Amino acid sequence: MGDISQNWLVMKNGESVIGLFQGMFERNSLTFNPGWSQDAQAIAPFSDVREIQQQLKEAGLEVMAEADPDSTGPASFVILDPDGNPVIVDQHV
Repeated sequence: MGDISQNWLVMKNGESVIGLFQGMFERNSLTFNPGWSQDAQAIAPFSDVREIQQQLKEAGLEVMAEADPDSTGPASFVILDPDGNPVIVDQHV
């Protein structure tokens, strides 16, 4: 899926999914989508993005952009990998 004229594509091979987004992000990034299958379908049960965020904070990781811990539903947060690349946990459900 995607639109090469807009410089983005999402490709799938078996259970592996990779998105290519040219010029949309300043750095390389990884994105995880709790609550979604590899086919972008809602799954249950799953670990909510706010639970994951709290676990990472308790482990000592710095969260650069936080999900509101009092919210529900879609939300996201960002941490940085050791090279400074964003790791985005982006929940759509």
